[in-house]
Amino acid sequence: MLTVYGRATSSNVQALIWALEELGCEYTRLDYGEGFGGLDTDAFRAMNPHGRIPVLVQDDLPPIFETGAILRYVATVFGSDSFWPKDPVARAQVDQWAEWAKRHVAEGFTGPVFWRVVRTPAERHDKPAIAKALATLEGELATAEAQLAKHDFLAGPDLTLADIQFGHVLFRYFDIEIPRPALPNLTEYYNRLSRRPAYQKAVMLSYDALRDTI
Repeated sequence: MLTVYGRATSSNVQALIWALEELGCEYTRLDYGEGFGGLDTDAFRAMNPHGRIPVLVQDDLPPIFETGAILRYVATVFGSDSFWPKDPVARAQVDQWAEWAKRHVAEGFTGPVFWRVVRTPAERHDKPAIAKALATLEGELATAEAQLAKHDFLAGPDLTLADIQFGHVLFRYFDIEIPRPALPNLTEYYNRLSRRPAYQKAVMLSYDALRDTI
């Protein structure tokens, strides 16, 4: 049995749950972090000394922390060859886009944009910082726009781990009140994701509990 430690409103937890749902894994998710607490307990710190979510535990195996490491483990154990290729060259083609998505899109959106727009009260919005972050993010999304002109998913014709790392932030990106450039390929890609039951269940969730919390 797989156990996921982390609240449903965490974008990193959402990426993991989306992957587990796509791969048909049975799992239990436990609320940890934010208003649920639990991250500073001795038991949790024994699983992740950094005190962050998500953490994945499978039966009696050692816990795994850090979203990227967890996702690669899950993909290796439970994923198909199209989702996470066994061939190292083909896998690297997927992994490079997954790494790009995490470092340049997910990290470039969640803190610099989402936290400043949604989690910060309107009267404290740092509009120049938001505009600068959006400009940087839009440059990265332009790269995705060009890539998605070639095929339906980020790394090829099939959903892969790269899409999990990239696509999980798009629900919030398209939902919050920010200016967005016209990116038709990205928009159609998001529409395809939003029709997937696993994406709906794991990612398309209310984030009202996070509003004005910092």
